[in-house]
Amino acid sequence: MALRIAIASDHAAVDLKAVLTDYLRQNGYDVSDLGPPSTDSVDYPLYGYKLADVIASGQADYGVALCGSGIGISIAINRNPACRCALVSEPLSATFARSHNDANVIAMGARLIGPEMAKACLDAFFSTDFAGDRHQRRVDQLSNPILTKDQA
Repeated sequence: MALRIAIASDHAAVDLKAVLTDYLRQNGYDVSDLGPPSTDSVDYPLYGYKLADVIASGQADYGVALCGSGIGISIAINRNPACRCALVSEPLSATFARSHNDANVIAMGARLIGPEMAKACLDAFFSTDFAGDRHQRRVDQLSNPILTKDQA
């Protein structure tokens, strides 16, 4: 069964979203485009929250989030405790996001990364498994900050 991937952006990243949606589908992924449909100005938090809700509900296995810088939409997504969204700009950070942090959403900035580098980041992200082991404890702490804050 193909991985289910939800993808969302703001107006600044609609073109990159289209390129990456096609690329993912060509590589056998089941992709849901959550919008927006055009380059008309929209607010990135709304699309970040929409993507986070799809991940949290289990409607998608992973997410791809895009905005001009990748920063705003990643902040919005990370407000949902079920999401671990990592802003990446090259394949090594995408690999670490999966292997060390068990990220379930990858974010990129359309004004900062080209289509080929973005594809390379997706390839690294989706071909990397979570390493578990010592990283599992840390990922668990991300989900329970109240319980772990006094351990530092």
